[in-house]
Amino acid sequence: MSSLWIKGARVIDPAAKRDEVGDLFVRDGKFVASLPADVKRRAMKIDARGLVACPGLVDIHVHFREPGQTHKETIGTGSRAAAAGGFTTVVCMPNTSPVADNAGTIQLIKDVVTRDAVIRVYPTGCITVGMKGQTLAPIGSLKRAGVVAITDDGDCVQSNDLMRRAVEYARMFDLPVMDHCQDHSMTQGAVMNEGVMSTRLGLRGWPHAAEDLIVARNVILSEYTGAHIHLQHISSKFSVDVIRRAKQRGARISAEATPHHIALTDDALATYDTNFKMNPPLRTEDDRRALIDGLRDGTLDIIATDHAPHTDYEKDKEFDFAPNGILGLETALAVTLEVLVRQNKFKLPYVIDLMTRRPAELIKLPGGTLAASQEADICVFDPDEKWRYDAKAGFSKSSNSPWSGQTLTGRVKTTVVAGRVVFDQGKIVGKPL
Repeated sequence: MSSLWIKGARVIDPAAKRDEVGDLFVRDGKFVASLPADVKRRAMKIDARGLVACPGLVDIHVHFREPGQTHKETIGTGSRAAAAGGFTTVVCMPNTSPVADNAGTIQLIKDVVTRDAVIRVYPTGCITVGMKGQTLAPIGSLKRAGVVAITDDGDCVQSNDLMRRAVEYARMFDLPVMDHCQDHSMTQGAVMNEGVMSTRLGLRGWPHAAEDLIVARNVILSEYTGAHIHLQHISSKFSVDVIRRAKQRGARISAEATPHHIALTDDALATYDTNFKMNPPLRTEDDRRALIDGLRDGTLDIIATDHAPHTDYEKDKEFDFAPNGILGLETALAVTLEVLVRQNKFKLPYVIDLMTRRPAELIKLPGGTLAASQEADICVFDPDEKWRYDAKAGFSKSSNSPWSGQTLTGRVKTTVVAGRVVFDQGKIVGKPL
């Protein structure tokens, strides 16, 4: 049996309210309270003095582009980027080519995960056939095929009645519904936040009301049906207020914020750099502050990256025509630590909770804990190390990151999945699971 001994780390396990300098022990892929003396001598040892050891990070919103868009990313390259960022579990969105609206495509994705992924990768299925918002996908079949949620992310179901039926069926199958909140009638041709900066740049604006309306719709449907609806990449301060009041009433609503929406505003688009173009768009400083406040008081439940790779030649176009989306996995921890811990004085265990236990529990996934007998998924990082991020030298197949070339603080040193080291000191060292 393989064994691992992580020595002298600041061990943070929000699930157990543990925050102390100590050791972690792993045997045969699972956490144990200790190792026998003879096993300790043979164990792989990691000197983690001065470092933090926490549960492996969990991201329930990534785009790995396989099948059909492997020029942007593959499950193999995406999982390596995730491991480099300290993530041991991710949930993939279904807007692939073809979209994941049937059991056959889900099985294909699972087969590729088994063959190529170095971390845990879980699929989602579509809400509607073809992600066209017209006919419900076979939700029961998707559940049996192994999806952990349904979503038309990258799109949004516009029909309120169809969305009602979707969440009713999803509740029957105990599946969360994840929704990209956007009223299409208000965003035709929009490429950035509607406001002073869009007027100055002469670009079509995406009003926050287009998000707010669908957030409110989903709150109503959740309260009406009792279904769990998860609101993806919230960006508007009004939406935060709607969610806060809904939770006070007991609605089964959860919501996420991204590292880029809590770190950046639409002022970043002043040079028309398409690496700052995303959906929903970067908004104002007031919106950014509201997201941080929402994370602080629990209105927003988790951090998720919305990792969205695109090739250089796709992004290197006029702003109106470049696709939305940025990379997020390799920089998420550093950016989140900077904004929440250093700038806004969040406690480190609370921030780790936003990226480990909470997302795992939302989607009912294993992980998010260092408890004995659980699968040994671990992220070891230096919260104070400064490093220069070069997206072209990263592990993703694409390089569309607004942080490329910048110096970040907080670096992942080692990532462990099921007791096996898969990333260490800047290199992928693990084979596919």
